[in-house]
Amino acid sequence: MDGNGSTGGTEHQHRSTHQQAENKHEEVQDLDREEDKTKADMGSKTWADLAGEMKVFLWNPEERTCLGRTAKSWGLILLFYLIFYSFLAGMFAFCMYVMLLTLSPYTPTYRDRVSPPGVTIRPYLNGFTIAFNVSQPNTWQPYVDSMHRFLAAYDDKVQEEKNIECVSGQYFIQGGNESEEKKACQFKRSLLQNCSGIEDPTFGYSKGQPIIGYRPGAGVPVRVDCKVQKGNESNLGSVDFYPGNGTFDLMYYPYYGKMTHVNYTSPLVAMHFTDVKKEFSVPIQCSLNGKGIINDVNSDRFLGRIIFTLIIGN
Repeated sequence: MDGNGSTGGTEHQHRSTHQQAENKHEEVQDLDREEDKTKADMGSKTWADLAGEMKVFLWNPEERTCLGRTAKSWGLILLFYLIFYSFLAGMFAFCMYVMLLTLSPYTPTYRDRVSPPGVTIRPYLNGFTIAFNVSQPNTWQPYVDSMHRFLAAYDDKVQEEKNIECVSGQYFIQGGNESEEKKACQFKRSLLQNCSGIEDPTFGYSKGQPIIGYRPGAGVPVRVDCKVQKGNESNLGSVDFYPGNGTFDLMYYPYYGKMTHVNYTSPLVAMHFTDVKKEFSVPIQCSLNGKGIINDVNSDRFLGRIIFTLIIGN
């Protein structure tokens, strides 16, 4: 009796397992048929059908939706992003405002890293080699034109109209509010005498005696000297300085910045090379010398000095 009961239970379990397998097989077949039908339906769509569906997606007149959203839905989204980006813009503007409150447009906040004054050369035409032939005006005329353009701001009449006469030999310190416009001392072109281009409009180039003008940065009064960088010192000959002592007067300092010192013109020292060796390349170094001036840094040829070459032909 126990044996018959065990056999009947085993057969029942076997039929149940077989029936489950058949059901799963039928379900898989049904899914495959549905997928095949879907693919067939998609394959049978024309371009007109796709265009129609796209048109309905862009605007559905029945549901009154655009891109699947109602006007209310779009309004809520736009309102959210409007508030969100307005908040970001306001926060950015507030941060900029707070930062600008800490800065002065007239005086730098940090001045402990201001580099020593440098030197620029005039005329400057595509490099630091000045080469020309005295007998060929077209070789030196560009230098002359460059000097006239540069010195136009130093014309005596221009300086008399814009700037005032100052006491020589002392700093021109101006008090008052930092936003008040500051006065500037006159630096007249006539102070350069033979190098002014007034008496000799060619600045000496027509005689083989070129003039080089220099402009320092800001700082204490300094003196300029020139020498042959490498080679025989006699190749340079004599050099005349204008103003006569070759220094930058104290009255042109301090400089208060372009916002308030609007008429400020940098003081000049001009060198007149009257006896340079002809038909020869003469490397020249002109340096600033004075308190706080650095002019011996090999990696920077413009820090407190300038190096150029003169080549004068007959």
